[in-house]
Amino acid sequence: MTDTPTHQPGAAGGSRRATVLQTARAVFWSFFGVRRRADYEHDVQRLDPRHVILAGLLGAALFVLGLVLLVKWVVGSGMAAG
Repeated sequence: MTDTPTHQPGAAGGSRRATVLQTARAVFWSFFGVRRRADYEHDVQRLDPRHVILAGLLGAALFVLGLVLLVKWVVGSGMAAG
């Protein structure tokens, strides 16, 4: 047996880390500015800032890519030529 302490998620004194899906959902709703205070305070305890930054950058890149594809589709379909 070893003398090193083990960290068990959910144990007293330890908090469980958020999953990738929970981080993505928190970032998604934050893009819209729709967050309840209780959810925000809960997220502050569970979310890893590095994961939030990574999810935010990924979300922003997907948003920009979506806009670019939408503009290409509108211009290519002739809808823009009035």
